[in-house]
Amino acid sequence: MGSTWEVLLWGFGIAVVMGAVVNKTNFCTMGAVSDLVNMGDTGRIRSWVFAMSVAVAGVLILQAVGMVDAKLAVSGSDSFPPYRTAMFAWPRYIVGGLLFGIGMTLGSGCGNKTMVRIGAGNIKSLMVFIMMAIGAYLMMYTNFMGYVFLPWMQPLFVDLSRHGITSQGLGDIGSGILHLSDGMMLRYILGGVLAVLLVAWTVRSDDFRGRFDNILGGAVVGLAVVAAWYVTAGPLGQTWLSDAMFMDQPPLHTGAQSFTFVSPSGDFLNWLSGGAATRLVSFGLMAAAGVTVGSFLWALIRRSFRIEWFSSFKDFINHTVGGFLMGIGGVLGMGCTIGQGVTGISTLALGSFMTFGSIVLGAALTMKIQYYKMVYEDEATFAKALVTSLVDMRLLPKGLRKLEAV
Repeated sequence: MGSTWEVLLWGFGIAVVMGAVVNKTNFCTMGAVSDLVNMGDTGRIRSWVFAMSVAVAGVLILQAVGMVDAKLAVSGSDSFPPYRTAMFAWPRYIVGGLLFGIGMTLGSGCGNKTMVRIGAGNIKSLMVFIMMAIGAYLMMYTNFMGYVFLPWMQPLFVDLSRHGITSQGLGDIGSGILHLSDGMMLRYILGGVLAVLLVAWTVRSDDFRGRFDNILGGAVVGLAVVAAWYVTAGPLGQTWLSDAMFMDQPPLHTGAQSFTFVSPSGDFLNWLSGGAATRLVSFGLMAAAGVTVGSFLWALIRRSFRIEWFSSFKDFINHTVGGFLMGIGGVLGMGCTIGQGVTGISTLALGSFMTFGSIVLGAALTMKIQYYKMVYEDEATFAKALVTSLVDMRLLPKGLRKLEAV
């Protein structure tokens, strides 16, 4: 278990740094979407995109210099979750992303932000975590997903291997279409171009450049994701994987992985139900604990630790439902705003980009509906607010508008 605990402790330590910086900089993906939708401020959404660019570039560099095995770090069944699997489960990415986006809006933050807020004393976020854990546990450790989602989703999945494409990574898809023998070079080219374009988009706005915290938050989150890939897919990680193969009861989710914050909540309930067994301590569980501890330490340093409770029963219901939807959607979509929006995108998996877009859409739509119902109160039924919000987002014709724009 020596290599296992080294990997877990490294994951915890990196996460402590990330938790402290996220607290300090207010790096928040839900807040990023809110700033964009409600104020037109792109600073924090650009910080999120900057984290993606750093993660993409970092993983490419690790592969290029041989610090991680290229296939182990980002291929199909060798990573957790299997971001680049050849089974392109597009309904999972879309529905899971939408549910997660709705949930994180109702719950006032994504999985990572939930851990940060718990560390800073927010009891509301503790309730969100509990409900997220229940939803994730149902999806991961019971037949709930098999009964509710997979029967109608699986027939729609696309097996790319039947078309001669080895994975859903952009490089492999491109090489399959172009009939190239090796997708690695194309992966480097596409990944490099993507990283440059993302950086160029982030730095062209004063909303991003004008606040150092945006730069710091995005850089640290992106680098933390890269560091976790190195820990789990570099020499230490390969020793960890090799040792686990000879164990009667190997540690949970052994293999190449980086940060994601929904499945660890399900792992937490599994750990409790298993009598807090040591072998059930996963990398994700240690990462979630690390982010919480890091946020707590920063709150103590800045004397910003505050107990926060629900403002009303409606507030309680929103956070409860939001947490549950995050648990369901995060596992269904195989990741959260960090798990798919940064970690998954660092592997150039097509499904990660799809999940990212669905999360943003679900969150933005929920925010607009909430806003219209607040402004128009009884006049704004859910249906009217939904249709008007879709018109605002240019997803429906203007002639279908039900409420005046605000």
